[in-house]
Amino acid sequence: MSELHTDRERIVDAADRLFYGRGIQSVGMDAVRAAAHVPLKRLYAEFPSKDALLVEVLDHRTDIWNAGIAQASASAVTPREKLLAVYDFLDGWFRTDDFRGCGFINAFGELGAVSAPVAAAARSQKAGFGRYVAGLVADLAVDQVLGDQLALLAEGAQTTAAISGRPDAAAHARAAAETLIDAALERAHVTE
Repeated sequence: MSELHTDRERIVDAADRLFYGRGIQSVGMDAVRAAAHVPLKRLYAEFPSKDALLVEVLDHRTDIWNAGIAQASASAVTPREKLLAVYDFLDGWFRTDDFRGCGFINAFGELGAVSAPVAAAARSQKAGFGRYVAGLVADLAVDQVLGDQLALLAEGAQTTAAISGRPDAAAHARAAAETLIDAALERAHVTE
């Protein structure tokens, strides 16, 4: 990871680690201040509320997610391989020591009902991921419903891995994705 140069970057990084590791509601702004090594006045100058900080953290997580998915699919050649790379990315992530589930699902679960900005940020990330998968499915020239199915498999794998503590959820989702992709390709060729 590159060195964090600004107070804002240090605050977002510290908040991300704390919110993801402990839960949003259990972490106060003073804990973020201490972890970021900034004065409380500086923290509030950058982020006037915890919701504002959380939205910035979710935007940061969106960037990390998008970069991870892009990196995972960078060496894949075909749209099929790129789709399956999503599940390979999940498999690696699920096996990390600090995996605590999807930060967006966690944030939505904690605050989505009471914080419109948090709900909007979580929905935006999920919609963006759905569009990414749909774009790869479009490259396959198959029924577009496959995109929704594959995104749902990825989302379900994240939740299952977090709750059950089973990183093999990604491998199971990948196997199901292969079956769905191959069936969609076969149907597309039959109807040509």
